[in-house]
Amino acid sequence: MNFPTESSDLFAEFPPLEFYPFDPLPTSPTPIPPPPSSLPAENLTVPPSDPNPNPNLSSVYNPLAAFTVPKKRRRGRSQRNVPPSFQLPTLPNGNPSFPPSSSSASIYAPDSGEIGVGVAGAAAKSLPDISDEIIVINKEATTEALIALSAGFPADSLTDEEIDFGVLPVIGGIEQVNYILIRNHIIAKWRENVTGWVSKEMFLDVIPKHCSTLLDSAYNYLVSRGYINFGVSAAIKEKFPTEPSKPTVIIIGAGLAGLAAARQLMRFGFKVTVLEGRKRAGGRVYTKKMEGGNRLSAAADLGGSVLTGTLGNPLGIVARQLGHFLHKVRDKCPLYSVDGKPVNPDLDMKVESAFNRLLDKASRLRQLMGEVSVDVSLGSALETFRQVNGDAVNSEEMSLFNWHFANLEYANAGLLSKLSLAFWDQDDPYDMGGDHCFLHGGNGKLVQALAENVPILYEKTVNTIRYGSDGVQVVAGSQVFEGDMALCSVPLGVLKSGSIKFVPELPQRKLEGIKRLGFGLLNKVAMLFPYVFWGTDLDTFGHLTDDSSTRGEFFLFYSYATVAGGPLLIALVAGESAVKFESMPPTDAVTKVIQILKGIYEPQGVTVPEPIQTVCTRWGSDPFSLGSYSNVAVGASGDDYDILAESVGDGRLFFAGEATTRRYPATMHGAFLSGLREAANMAQYAHARSSRMRIDRSLSKNAHSCASLLTDLFREPDLEFGSFAVIFSQKNSDPKSSAILRLQSHFNQQQQLHVYTLLSKQQVLELREVRGGDGMRLNFLIEKLGVKLIGRKGLGPTADSVVASIKAERGKRKPASASLGVKSGTWKHKSGVLKQKVIRKAKIMRKSSGLAPIPKPSANGNGKVTEERSMDQPISLPTGTGQIHTEIMKQEEVRVFPSDRAAPQL
Repeated sequence: MNFPTESSDLFAEFPPLEFYPFDPLPTSPTPIPPPPSSLPAENLTVPPSDPNPNPNLSSVYNPLAAFTVPKKRRRGRSQRNVPPSFQLPTLPNGNPSFPPSSSSASIYAPDSGEIGVGVAGAAAKSLPDISDEIIVINKEATTEALIALSAGFPADSLTDEEIDFGVLPVIGGIEQVNYILIRNHIIAKWRENVTGWVSKEMFLDVIPKHCSTLLDSAYNYLVSRGYINFGVSAAIKEKFPTEPSKPTVIIIGAGLAGLAAARQLMRFGFKVTVLEGRKRAGGRVYTKKMEGGNRLSAAADLGGSVLTGTLGNPLGIVARQLGHFLHKVRDKCPLYSVDGKPVNPDLDMKVESAFNRLLDKASRLRQLMGEVSVDVSLGSALETFRQVNGDAVNSEEMSLFNWHFANLEYANAGLLSKLSLAFWDQDDPYDMGGDHCFLHGGNGKLVQALAENVPILYEKTVNTIRYGSDGVQVVAGSQVFEGDMALCSVPLGVLKSGSIKFVPELPQRKLEGIKRLGFGLLNKVAMLFPYVFWGTDLDTFGHLTDDSSTRGEFFLFYSYATVAGGPLLIALVAGESAVKFESMPPTDAVTKVIQILKGIYEPQGVTVPEPIQTVCTRWGSDPFSLGSYSNVAVGASGDDYDILAESVGDGRLFFAGEATTRRYPATMHGAFLSGLREAANMAQYAHARSSRMRIDRSLSKNAHSCASLLTDLFREPDLEFGSFAVIFSQKNSDPKSSAILRLQSHFNQQQQLHVYTLLSKQQVLELREVRGGDGMRLNFLIEKLGVKLIGRKGLGPTADSVVASIKAERGKRKPASASLGVKSGTWKHKSGVLKQKVIRKAKIMRKSSGLAPIPKPSANGNGKVTEERSMDQPISLPTGTGQIHTEIMKQEEVRVFPSDRAAPQL
């Protein structure tokens, strides 16, 4: 026997959740019916109840057709109970009409801020035949609605995402009905041929011209958010630009989420770099080629293995694009007791029914408990009900119960004692219907196709992520990668471990969400045999144990002989046993599995051969995963998935992965969809920043114009003292009105430095009256008035407004005169340009009382304008506040310096 070794090549299952055999909370939406035969081979998705149901559209869908659908299935076996029935609205002949209604609904138009009358009321008032306004695209409206359901869209309302995207200016009414019909038609058109590219032009002939705006809105939304035109087909690859034209994005992790985001962002034109710690892509999805003698080999999915549904599952679409076949996991799943004998079918059915009743009671209990159930575990509720009911009366029945408990722990990758009673199945309403399937050749084919031509740098272990308003820095070892944005798609286990340092620290809200959510464990033993001895008529079988503490140890076997290319059998280890398995020697693990198989088949006369090659996974020890997949632990809720998905740093750092999707956690398709989601979010933020930059550039041009204008205005300041100059509006007499002050100083011997600040006229007065020269004034300005001197760009829009006001005021003045006029105790320049050699002198002296009028200046013989004041003629400023005494002990010149002459150095 060739036993496995404990190596770094260790992986675990990353399976999707399935329907469980009891009804979800009362708020759960209507399940999905089986698809018509005409639907393409993807999966159906159950949409949740929408917050904006359209009662008018519900009236459109008439009559109501009844369908049946199985409840959410558990992993090992399909649900064998009779499926419930429900109603699905249909469009009769694709030509809906509204029945008469006397009621009206108020519709809020966010763009207009107006409240309008609902469609029903409006119809009664102004539209004699509302049905004429509902477009008819074709006669397959019901089928197209079902296909849209498979993509997660409700039949009669918008999703929150559509509302946030702004697909409609007004929610509700005929316009919403037409939008939904167009949206569904576009989705259905692409699903007809997922290998092609659906263009908007394809719909111009079938969508009425008056609905062209709705077509634009629906198409742009579906393309940008990744609901159509995604994947790996040649037609989609052709849309990738040859050179990136948008900012750099760094993606941490080359799992399904990272790869989906990378491809989408590359198609959008971004420059993408993916950093992966492992030597391979795929993350928790890994197909290992197992080989033996005589050219025997098989593809073993040591990570995510089951595609849950083939109608709406995006990975099912990728498989179709690649032309790969899917194998339906057959429902047959016999169970074998501890001694290897088959379990009696009647007893099996009896215990399964009792187990389902326990789940039903637990569901009712949480409804009765309300919020208190958040702090109660599912395991405690189930065990209490089991003991009270006395369902397991003997050891064999107890072993069967333990098997079902183990199967439930497998589905959630967590101990029942740690799962939230309130929210452990919160994703049930969104479960993708359809069959569970294996991909021929393994899911590694999907990874390989998605990673093609994506720039991935392997063996780059990220230890620090810095983010800020200017971008991001991602540190991997001694290397630093810089970009405009970053996407963190590492598993929740890595986030919990704190092995990646975020600078600044992540918001407390996100840290608490990371802590609350559970992250469980599932391990596998993959065995390649020389031939198939277990039969080819089944894909799964189970084994019981008489010890509840080991109920998850090799409790379920998957046969991959039909899809792996060789006789491959995989044993699963779940729950508490998965944790213990991490430290179990591989030889011991394989020995136990072989003993179980011999106990089952040798009594049937079947020889169990020694495996040619075996591999044991160690997901909990893998530093790049530290677990398998997420669950809702006690104290957590579905809100925590949303919290983990929130971006931080004003659109600089984003998060993706199965633990960031509330609808599809713990699934491969959930991880993939989260990547598409974040690619759209990142593109949206980048577009918003680009738009702001264009506006800023425009403002910058205006600022440059303002700067030039400011320079021109200071050639003729309204007041100047020492190295300070001031401009203000002469018309505004309010002492609190703004003035711009400039300080001119030498930066060095060759260069002048201009700094500015905004002051009120009153503050200018106070500053001017400070004794002791420029140094004392500067100290007063900073220490007393508490203002800062800044560069021109720091003045902001208020200064621009002041500049514009002064410019407009001066532009209306009379033609220039080569003199200064002084009127009513204020300084006022006449319009025109002064000769550069003009010097104003003011002798400012102390006076004990009173203020004398200021005489008009006289021109001397050489053209200079000189103002001489005696000791009893103090100066006053144009403040509108009256005369103010000055107390300056010496003469002081107040000058206007020519533009080519430097001011005194401070």
